[in-house]
Amino acid sequence: MAEPPLKPVIQKPPGYRDPSLPAAQSGFRPPPRKPVLPPSFHQRKEKSGFCRVCCCSLCIFLLVLILLVVTGAMVFYFLFDPKFPGFHVQSIRMSRFNVTKKPDGTYLDAATTTRLEVKNPNVKMTYYYGDTEFDVSFGEGGDETAAGTTAVTGFTMGKQSTTSLKVETKASNMLVADDVGNRLRTGHRSKTLPVNVEARTKVGLGVAGLKIGKVAVTVKCDGITMKQLDGGDMPKCVTNMLKWLNID
Repeated sequence: MAEPPLKPVIQKPPGYRDPSLPAAQSGFRPPPRKPVLPPSFHQRKEKSGFCRVCCCSLCIFLLVLILLVVTGAMVFYFLFDPKFPGFHVQSIRMSRFNVTKKPDGTYLDAATTTRLEVKNPNVKMTYYYGDTEFDVSFGEGGDETAAGTTAVTGFTMGKQSTTSLKVETKASNMLVADDVGNRLRTGHRSKTLPVNVEARTKVGLGVAGLKIGKVAVTVKCDGITMKQLDGGDMPKCVTNMLKWLNID
């Protein structure tokens, strides 16, 4: 007897679940639920908008402030035409200069008097100087020999005035290298010994009866020789203000 024909296998559609199987074995998993966010997350847009407004307001304020400062500086410049005082070396005198070789080394003994001329070319401004500290040295090219330090009491420079400063320094029994001593002696005899003067002070400004706070200023007069001064020259010094602005 012939066997009945086999029934075709019907493919189960996707997602079919056999009702005879328990839920745990059916392999069906419900779709994940969308997490519920806390209320604080929904306020981020409001906070970011507030921060953006604050940043824009701050930038506008800074731009306006910079514009006001620049405008004020331009108005001040055109009204008063400010010029920084000029420093010149008038003279250098050495009342004592001895280089002595001893069994234990070479020694320098020197007394130096330097005169500086300070001019205020401004018609509408007064300058106020604090106590000024002076350093004097001999030599150049990074091989300077200290020749003493002194201080000058603060002073005031009126409009279009000139002030002369007297700076006296001493170097007593200072030990130097033998070759340095020879160079110092030779340079002194030929009047080609470079003399360096450095002044550190604070300068304030007086305008229309008002005093503006003092700023630190360094004045350097480098490489001045006796021969140069004897020839009638008055070398000009370089002024360093705020550690970056150089004024010749």
